[in-house]
Amino acid sequence: MTAQQRSLANTDNVFKTMMYLAAPVFIEQLFAMLVGWVDYWLAGRFLEPSHLAAMGLMAYIIWVIPCVFSVVAIGATALVSRFYGAEDFKMARRATNQAVFMGIIMMTVITLLAALFHRELIEVMQLDPVPTELAIEYLDWIIWVIPFMVMLQVGRACLQGAGDIISGFLTMVLVNILNMLISAALVTGWGPFPQLGWQGLAVGTAVAYFIGGLITLGLLLCNRFGLGLRLRLLKPDPDMLKRILRIGVPGGIDMVCVVFFQMWFLTIINSLGTVQAAAHATALRIESLAYLPGHAFSVAATTLVGQFLGAKKPKEAERSALLASGVGGGFMSLVGILFFFAAVPLTGFFAGEHTGEAVALSAPLIQIVSVAMPALAVVIILTGSLRGAGDTKWPLIFSMIGLVVIRIPIAYYLAWDEFTIPILEWHVTGMNLGVVGAWYAMVVDIIIRSLLVGGRFLHGGWKDVKV
Repeated sequence: MTAQQRSLANTDNVFKTMMYLAAPVFIEQLFAMLVGWVDYWLAGRFLEPSHLAAMGLMAYIIWVIPCVFSVVAIGATALVSRFYGAEDFKMARRATNQAVFMGIIMMTVITLLAALFHRELIEVMQLDPVPTELAIEYLDWIIWVIPFMVMLQVGRACLQGAGDIISGFLTMVLVNILNMLISAALVTGWGPFPQLGWQGLAVGTAVAYFIGGLITLGLLLCNRFGLGLRLRLLKPDPDMLKRILRIGVPGGIDMVCVVFFQMWFLTIINSLGTVQAAAHATALRIESLAYLPGHAFSVAATTLVGQFLGAKKPKEAERSALLASGVGGGFMSLVGILFFFAAVPLTGFFAGEHTGEAVALSAPLIQIVSVAMPALAVVIILTGSLRGAGDTKWPLIFSMIGLVVIRIPIAYYLAWDEFTIPILEWHVTGMNLGVVGAWYAMVVDIIIRSLLVGGRFLHGGWKDVKV
C-alpha cells in the first residue's frame, strides 16, 4: 500500500468526506463554466449572432466526445472504487491500465471517423449556412486533440474512483484558465498575439485540452494513488475488459443516447432560425450554472457509493447518496430562484451590438427551466449514485423514455407550427411557440425522469448489482 492509498469507506464522517470530494469538483466546474461564459462573451461582444449559434452547436460537439468514451470512464470509476473499498489496490491498478488500453483503441477509431466525416456531422444539425461553416472551421482544430481529451477523461475517472479528486481538480483548473486566456488573447489580438477572431476560440480550446491530456498521462505514469501505467498491464486482459464493458456499455449508451437526442432536440431549435438558435445557446450557458453543484455532488456520490459497496456497507452507501442529493439539491434550488428573479441581468451580460435580440429571447428560457431545478438535481445526483453501484441499465431505460417518448415529440408539437409524423404520414398542427415551446418540453422530460430515477433508487436493487 502506498502512502496515497486509503479506502474512503473507513470514514467516520460521511458529510465531511462528501464535501472533500464535492468541493474541488464544484470549483473545477465553476472554472469550466467561466470558460463557456468567456467564450460567449467574446463572441457576443466582438463577433456576430452567427458565431453565437455556431458556439451553441460546438458546445454540444465538445460534450459528445467525452460521452462517447464514457463507456470506458463509467466502468473504470465503478470498478476502481469497488476495488478501493475492498482495499484490493492491485486490481484497481489493473482496471486502470485496461481502461486506458480500451480508451486508446476507441480514440484511434473516433479520431479517424471525425477527421473523415466532420463536415457531415455539422451539416446534419441544420444550422443556417454561415454558422455551419463556422462550426466546421472550429471542429477542424478540435479533431486533433481528441486523444488528449480521452486521456484526460479516462485518467480522471480512474483517479476519481480511487478518491483522488485533487489531481483532476488542479488539472482542469489549469486547462480552463489556459482556455480562457489563450482564447481571449487570440480573439482580441491582445499584446503580442495575432487577432484570429473566431478561430482564436478554437485554438484556445485545443491547446488547453492538449496540455490537460499530457498532465493526466504524467500523473498515471508517476503511479498516482497506486494506479500507475505499466506496459505489461496494458496488454489485453479479457476478463477485466469484460467487467469494464458490462458496467460501462449501458452507462455509455445512456450518455451517447442523451447526446444524440439532445442534438436531435437542437436540430428542432436550429430549424427555427439563427436568432432562436443563438438564444438557446446563450440560455444553455447560463443554465450550466445550475449543473455546478449537481455534478459536484454526483461525483461525490459515485465514489462513495462504489467504495461503501466494495466494503460491504450498503446502508452507508444509501446514506451517502441521499445526503449528496439533499445538499446538492438545496444548492441547485437556490440557483433556480436566482434564474427566476435575475434572468434579465444574467442574460444581459452577453448582449453586444449585434446580439441583443437573441440574448433578450434567452431570459424567459432560463425562467422556464428554473422550476425544474429540484427535479434536475435528483436526475443528476441519483444517476451518479446508481452508476457508482454499477447499476447503469436502468438510467439508460429512463433516458430513452424521457427523451424519445417525452422531450422530442412534445418539442415538435410546441415549437413548430406544423409537422408530419414519419411512416404514419399524419399531419399535425403545432403550437408554434418556437424555442420557448422546446424548453417547456425539456422541463416536462426532466420532471418525469426524476420520478423514474428516484423510484429506482428507493427500490434498492442497485445495492445487489454485481460488478
